[in-house]
Amino acid sequence: MVRYIRMSPRKVRYVVDLVRGKKVGEALDILAFTRRRASKVVSRLIKSAIANAGQNESIDVDNLYIKKIFVDGGPTLRRYRPCPMGRATRIRKRSSHITVILDES
Repeated sequence: MVRYIRMSPRKVRYVVDLVRGKKVGEALDILAFTRRRASKVVSRLIKSAIANAGQNESIDVDNLYIKKIFVDGGPTLRRYRPCPMGRATRIRKRSSHITVILDES
């Protein structure tokens, strides 16, 4: 799980949908060639989950696949930008929480 990533959940979900249900090695290959900023964050998260699973001796790291991966919205930073006629418009800077669950096939 990685929290408070400064990317909107909508943009991260695009990358996460590419790797859901895939084997871990295949998912990392897909992310290596995806030209989105979120792909670097998601690949680091998957590598971390693999390392955590490797600490358990009963789990074979080569047989892991992504059972669940989802993105939730985090807190939104609210900023204001001047607009015409003396008004102000709200700028929402969104953040994301990404969760991954691996399982053996």
